[in-house]
Amino acid sequence: MSLRIVPANAQKSASVQDTAGSFGLHDTLQYGPRSIAVEVKSQGTLKERLENWEETQDNLKLNLQRNAHGIHLPMRVLMERKLVTSHPNFMGTSNLHLDVLMGRDETIEPADVFLGMESSNPLDIRKEFEKRYKA
Repeated sequence: MSLRIVPANAQKSASVQDTAGSFGLHDTLQYGPRSIAVEVKSQGTLKERLENWEETQDNLKLNLQRNAHGIHLPMRVLMERKLVTSHPNFMGTSNLHLDVLMGRDETIEPADVFLGMESSNPLDIRKEFEKRYKA
């Protein structure tokens, strides 16, 4: 059980201090070749934390519900989510019922506005006119 508000830092790989031999240098025979790219990985921490943001917030809400109301409320919420995701969608790409259960019904995302058009090919108006007014 974790009441974490912000996602945890990613586990750091072994550094030179962890793999140092008796002289304070990296022991290549025991730990393999040293990789600078793994040690300098600076962009990954923020990116990973942003990717895990929603999951961490959801776990926090479920844990707070469990502490306040008992285990039945988070179990009921998770069962409702599973039930809603198992049934087919009649409204297109978005699942309104799941958005309401997840608390995302008040947020606007690009998929809500463009209905999936942001990932499709750009619309060629000239070709559309040619199709429509072809004699």
